[in-house]
Amino acid sequence: MTGRAAFVRANTVLAPAVLAPEISLHLATEITPIWQATEDWLHAAEAEPPFWAFAWPGSAALARHVLDHPGLVAGRRVLDFAAGSGLAAIACARAGAVSVEAVEIDPLAVAAIRLNAAANDADIQATEGDIVGCPCRWDLILCGDVCYEAPMTRHILPWLRRMAATAEVWVADPGRAYVPGEGMQPFARFIVPTTRELEDRTERAVTLFRLLAG
Repeated sequence: MTGRAAFVRANTVLAPAVLAPEISLHLATEITPIWQATEDWLHAAEAEPPFWAFAWPGSAALARHVLDHPGLVAGRRVLDFAAGSGLAAIACARAGAVSVEAVEIDPLAVAAIRLNAAANDADIQATEGDIVGCPCRWDLILCGDVCYEAPMTRHILPWLRRMAATAEVWVADPGRAYVPGEGMQPFARFIVPTTRELEDRTERAVTLFRLLAG
């Protein structure tokens, strides 16, 4: 086991995912202890938040929709973009996608995705790095809760709109401030239980949108 995988195991517990209890993930129960542990482990005072250690509302809604409608995914090449824990990717593998790639810039997230995939016997390629700008090699791109910061949204949105010319792009938004106000077609809505460790409320209404090319 690599050092990163050992860190994930030591600071999480394997538990059912919110809204998709048929999938188990290595999850943290509190944000502060694992954030502090991450900083200590990396020897960095400003480590990236451990987003991978939680099942965020957007990914939970995507996973539930895929599990309930496997025909939308079966036989397709899928990208789980900014995948976090890999929850949506695992759902796609279960639904019969021909290939599933989960991409994250955080190396700890990549370690967590690999552990989560193994725990669910899911065939997923976990890739580390920023793939914005890459040519499209997928049929379906899933984006769970990616518009929470202005710089992130400015960086990814033009590329995602280009991807939407040749692939279907789904964006799951739980009401974040920077989700685009146009070029989005809603097609599903979920009420997702949340924790005050992460949110300012105990549930979030998550809308799934189809992003239009532009």
